[in-house]
Amino acid sequence: MKTFCGRANPTTGALDWVEESEEYDYHQEIARSCYADMLHDRDRNEKYYQGIRAAVSRVKARGERVIVLDIGTGTGLLSMMAVTAGADFCYAVEVFKPMARAATCIIKKNGFSDKIKVINKHSTEVTVGPDGDMQERANILVTELFDTELIGEGALPSYEHAHLHLVQVGCEAVPHRATIYAQLVESEQLWSWAQIRSVQVDDRTLVPPAAVRECAGAPAVCDIQLSQVPPSAFTPIGPLCSMFSVDFSRPVSSAPRSYSCRFVAKGGGRAQVVLSWWDLDMDPSGSIVCSMAPRWTYSDPREYPWRDHWMQSVYFLPAERSVCEGEELSLSVSHDDYSLWYNLSKGHQTDVEESFCRPCCTCQAHLVWTRPRFGELNDWQRTESYLSALRSVLGKDSVCLAVSDGSLLPMFAHLLGAKKVFSLENSGMSKRVIEQFLEANSLKNGVQLLAIRAEQLTSADLEGEQISVLMGEPYFSTSLLPWHSLFFWYCRTALARLLRPGATILPSSATLYLLGVEFQDLWRIRAPCGTCEGFDVSPMDEMVQQSLDFRESREAEPHHLWEYPCRALTKPHPVMTFDFQQCVPEQPMNSQGTLPLIGRGRCHGFALWMEYNLTNDISISMGLTKPVNEEGECVWSPHRKQGVYFLQTPWESSGDGRTAVSYNLTFDTSIGDVKMDFSVTQP
Repeated sequence: MKTFCGRANPTTGALDWVEESEEYDYHQEIARSCYADMLHDRDRNEKYYQGIRAAVSRVKARGERVIVLDIGTGTGLLSMMAVTAGADFCYAVEVFKPMARAATCIIKKNGFSDKIKVINKHSTEVTVGPDGDMQERANILVTELFDTELIGEGALPSYEHAHLHLVQVGCEAVPHRATIYAQLVESEQLWSWAQIRSVQVDDRTLVPPAAVRECAGAPAVCDIQLSQVPPSAFTPIGPLCSMFSVDFSRPVSSAPRSYSCRFVAKGGGRAQVVLSWWDLDMDPSGSIVCSMAPRWTYSDPREYPWRDHWMQSVYFLPAERSVCEGEELSLSVSHDDYSLWYNLSKGHQTDVEESFCRPCCTCQAHLVWTRPRFGELNDWQRTESYLSALRSVLGKDSVCLAVSDGSLLPMFAHLLGAKKVFSLENSGMSKRVIEQFLEANSLKNGVQLLAIRAEQLTSADLEGEQISVLMGEPYFSTSLLPWHSLFFWYCRTALARLLRPGATILPSSATLYLLGVEFQDLWRIRAPCGTCEGFDVSPMDEMVQQSLDFRESREAEPHHLWEYPCRALTKPHPVMTFDFQQCVPEQPMNSQGTLPLIGRGRCHGFALWMEYNLTNDISISMGLTKPVNEEGECVWSPHRKQGVYFLQTPWESSGDGRTAVSYNLTFDTSIGDVKMDFSVTQP
């Protein structure tokens, strides 16, 4: 059986749908899963085990046989905990077939096959009765159906069905309840991910269209490692509010609902953003708590349990509101089956209809630009670098062509005095967003948007002109890894016939950098577990490793490294330079060399990023934004994802520089992809 998979194609800038074998999709799912992260989450596992032991004891104290239903069993870990705690039988439900097989293998390896039945179905398809999947209803319901938003994986409908059809009335539940917390804050940093600010270009101010300013934005949650957003980056407007709780031991409704919390503003300012997370009470008394609160809420940050499968949530209000200290406010949260959203009212009245209305983007900008992209466009230092570069290359006779998705560069070029400015916009939605900006700033006659691909462009499209300045950020919505933005280079090659002799290419080149790193925590998502709470889960390790060894799964993967602290164990090293002054070569580009490990620690892998040279003296880094200090601290750009290549086995470094990394990178120009290989050289 074949499957179609989307894959970024840097040579075309498109997301290609390619036919792959059934195994490809399976291996990608396993290789990129969070199972290793969950198995390494000691706090989660211990709290579940404590909760399960307590629930089994309560049922036994009533003189009942203990029948457990484990929905979303994954590796079968929670089911094995239940049987070890004294459960008489456990039904382990897992819809993902490869995981159901893994659970069966792990359960057999640990000697629980006679007490645990794995059911490879969605829980809503499970039947109960003499001829059913379950012989009887369960009196303990164990689940791990949660995501960062708590309900985003369909927890509410699954619980609702389970109480109606699969468990006894008055059953025990682990977890017993969940509580969602929220805090209203003002934050320029976070709000810059939701709205575009005005830009000063010499004596002109480029303003966002009214439709963008007044838009409620994208409804999707922004899930991040909130621990990496320091408290200095936001100002609380109100207290931490307990918004609502869900008791999983009683019938649960998936029907849409709203809740509100009233409070007095603790300070004046602009209410913009809601920070949110949740806790799980594993027992009815609330004495066993698994919290998703960020690190800076802990009195001792060393007690913070890092995890990546559950993070924290950032929600953006539909519009910022000015608030005075002492003012009475009402923060409301609404939910449907799978998502949450927030609203703010003043005084005693809460507009129920407004609160219950799910926000949606009406300006299209929030559909075209990701939240990091909003932040990138709002980065005034970055913008000033582009403006400075453009000022140095533009003249009154400049004919400019911009190649980037939804870029403001064409408007900058016009305002800086270019004779003519054209911009390629292949996406119809992106083109409409830029048209709104042009109209709002009376620039419709200053920039011509061309809905055409670079290789199709003709001299007639350029009104008979030759291009004197070809510019790009470059940014393309389909780019995932750093080298995917080399689509700009392929466009430059296709446009060579239309370039004026001696034309300026901005950026003039790009350099791919490499850095050996020790991750503080991110290594857990790829590290084998072996045993977990005393259970042998090595079959899961083996399955993940087999998938990691399958084609692209052993290549670099994209991560926002600003969220994942790491220490540099090598110096940042330029491994490959792409000269945009020249066309893309037909032959592959190769770079080999060695890199001494000069930092003491454990090398988990390598970070890779691009640095774009706009001019001879102006460059923009998509990776490190500051020099690495003596302790190896790394400060990463929050706007783009960096590439991360994880080593199968970490390398120990004494830091004396005698141990070195040998690298071999090849840029295949025919497909626009980078293949890489690393080895360690001991003294």
